[in-house]
Amino acid sequence: MKSSTKDQVEGTFHQMKGKIKEVAGELSDNPELEAEGTGEKIAGKVQEKIGQVKKVFGD
Repeated sequence: MKSSTKDQVEGTFHQMKGKIKEVAGELSDNPELEAEGTGEKIAGKVQEKIGQVKKVFGD
């Protein structure tokens, strides 16, 4: 698997995982879990964008 595709897939996975943590934190009234989920979601978006940039440059 190309590194650009791998980054995009992993980024999407982290976004989904972050969203689940974020919702779980909201439901359980756990601000730490909610913040962790938000951070992971943002990191996933960044990783996905890195994969898209790599794809443009042919990596």
